[in-house]
Amino acid sequence: MKDLPAALRPREKLLSMGPQALADTELLALLLRTGLQGLGVLQLAEKVLNDLGGLSGLLRAQPAQLSGIKGLGPAKRSELMAVMELARRAMIHELSEQPVFTAPQMVKDYLRLHIGALPHEVFSVMFLDSQQRLIACEEMFRGTLSQTSVYPREVVKRALALNAASVILAHNHPSGVLEPSRADELLTQTLKSSLALVDVRVLDHFVVGAGGALSFAERGLL
Repeated sequence: MKDLPAALRPREKLLSMGPQALADTELLALLLRTGLQGLGVLQLAEKVLNDLGGLSGLLRAQPAQLSGIKGLGPAKRSELMAVMELARRAMIHELSEQPVFTAPQMVKDYLRLHIGALPHEVFSVMFLDSQQRLIACEEMFRGTLSQTSVYPREVVKRALALNAASVILAHNHPSGVLEPSRADELLTQTLKSSLALVDVRVLDHFVVGAGGALSFAERGLL
């Protein structure tokens, strides 16, 4: 980057124009700081984004994916993972401070970061208080690539233990296909009925993939 005019260097651009003026590659280059022999830091940043499918892919990347990219040593991987965890924690803080349905897109974004890129299927539950603020988001069950076993009794027990008033259900489709299956719909109704017995509402169920999140409520499936 020393070969670039000062006004075009990412750090100088950020300080003079603000972070919004920088491209994704430039922001990542600031975190990486150095490149490789024969590959400048901007080129390395571009390669990382290309390999991971852009900035959203980077935010969802697992440690094994980062370690497979040449040029990302332990120090760089640690910094990137720290930034990603800060993003997750910032979202959790926001969701715990306000009703979740004042920020529906943040719920989707958080779930995409949380489970969207996992190679195996998981079933998570967001437990909410009486003001629909997040108490906890917990992975309840883990399965194979295509199937997971969900036990309604365990979800009910955990909701009671956390004194939750409502929940948002979520599971990922590693295939990336967001269309809910008939089994997904039946499970949702079973959990809705089970939780209703202890006065806990199911507000939504999201099917999450690397490319987005589908809401049962928006589809009229609740």
